[in-house]
Amino acid sequence: MLQAQRLDAKGERYVVGPTGARLTLDDLPPANTQRWVIRRKAEVVAAVRGGLLTMEDACQRYKLTDEEFAGWQKSIESHGLAGLRTTRIQQYR
Repeated sequence: MLQAQRLDAKGERYVVGPTGARLTLDDLPPANTQRWVIRRKAEVVAAVRGGLLTMEDACQRYKLTDEEFAGWQKSIESHGLAGLRTTRIQQYR
């Protein structure tokens, strides 16, 4: 499911993130992120869906494989944010 990309009053592109707040490129997790909590994964997926980043850019920036990112997308589509939990991953497969 794609999200609509929007422009704020300053002309900056943003999408609505997983918490309902505005999400710009500056709001994304840092490129050196080591601990991937649910919110951070969902922010990256929202940015790709909204067109702030391409999937290739996100994978390169965060050193993810295509399969790992696709798994995040599939988990969100199938089970919502709870599907991104690593502690209960077997329940959602």
